[in-house]
Amino acid sequence: MNKLKVVTIGGGSSYSPELIEGFIKRNDTLPIDELWLVDIEEGKGKLEIIGNLARRMIKKANADIKVFTTLDRREALKDADFVTTQFRVGQLDAREHDELIPLKYRVIGQETNGPGGMFKALRTIPVIMDIIEDCKELCPDAWIISFTNPAGLNAEAVFRYSGWKKFIGLCNSPIVIKHRIAKLLNLDVEELRIDFAGLNHMVFGLHVYYKGDEITKEVISKLGEYNENLSFSERFETIPYTKEFLNTLNCIPSPYLRYYFVKQQMYEHAFEEASKGGSRAQVVKEVEKNLFEKYADVNLDVKPKEIELRGGAHYSDAACNLINSIYNNLCDIQIVNTLNNGACSSFRDDEVVEISCVITKDGPKPITMGRLPIMVEGLCRQIKSYEIMSAEGAMNGNYSTILSALTINPLVQDETVAAAIIDEMLEVNKNYLSKFSS
Repeated sequence: MNKLKVVTIGGGSSYSPELIEGFIKRNDTLPIDELWLVDIEEGKGKLEIIGNLARRMIKKANADIKVFTTLDRREALKDADFVTTQFRVGQLDAREHDELIPLKYRVIGQETNGPGGMFKALRTIPVIMDIIEDCKELCPDAWIISFTNPAGLNAEAVFRYSGWKKFIGLCNSPIVIKHRIAKLLNLDVEELRIDFAGLNHMVFGLHVYYKGDEITKEVISKLGEYNENLSFSERFETIPYTKEFLNTLNCIPSPYLRYYFVKQQMYEHAFEEASKGGSRAQVVKEVEKNLFEKYADVNLDVKPKEIELRGGAHYSDAACNLINSIYNNLCDIQIVNTLNNGACSSFRDDEVVEISCVITKDGPKPITMGRLPIMVEGLCRQIKSYEIMSAEGAMNGNYSTILSALTINPLVQDETVAAAIIDEMLEVNKNYLSKFSS
């Protein structure tokens, strides 16, 4: 087998041990010779900690993978076969602004939805475009697998403006949904198949099959019974819908849909948590502090269980399975963000969707899913319009474009509120959004 070079942009991320473990588990079928972990100057200390942990993990597993750490992205990218991204422009301080500023205007603040999601995209898309320009020169045949949020909006921008075709946006949410359903119904997750279609963090399980038999109605009924017996604090991390709502919806919504379908409750919960100093960014800062203390322990040579507190469950499954399937032309089914190409009739061919695909050596081939249920199609179309305009704003730096984008976002839908949020968020993000300063 040909030896592979994999480059991870954002290698100093606390998620990296998940990725390392995933590569180690697949060492027999995914012959990685070089793994390059890349970060920026501000992340230098974390990068070195992760690099050393990765080497200990690989040594313990007796895997033949050489690990390199660098702050020089171009050095790393030369002749790469796969490039993964998992970076956060502005780090967790920027996420904290994304979450807290909208709350002041009675709007949900969240890193991938609403104003927070848009500003994360505005910071991120120019960096992805820079990475792609380097890849065009240094590794023109590489696949870029982007776990960087907002995954769908980033992919929309890439396909519209970069000219780069070998790009896949990736999210772990569909895998998490699949595992939750398997656990809830006591099923073998390997025998479970869910047909997904929609958008990133707005994806829907349209059909569920177990050992080839469709069990969609049974799953929806069980989810309804399960949710009715949860308190709100428990429901927050699951799928908080009533049995009646799920039965009418007649499909399985991503947990992120709670930001739209129980919007007022979610706003009140976020406001209450933030007022106690418990926004997600603030929580993650503490989690990461503790994680990196563990990572730095020279005796640690496995992925610590505490990483589960960071979120991103099954991240390594999503990323490593995808790379493995492309490399080995497995033609299995995975859920990714890619061009629709006629697969879901609720979207145009040139729009990015999150959808079940057959994964081949030539990339993902979307499976025909027909039209989304009428209850959710309008919301998805509205979000797609917001994504297209946000991507345009990230590229042209035009204030009016992002104002229009945020005004039509379902979490805002008010031009005056959108303008106030944008003005404040542009100020705190001015170091990352120079296009908007002229």
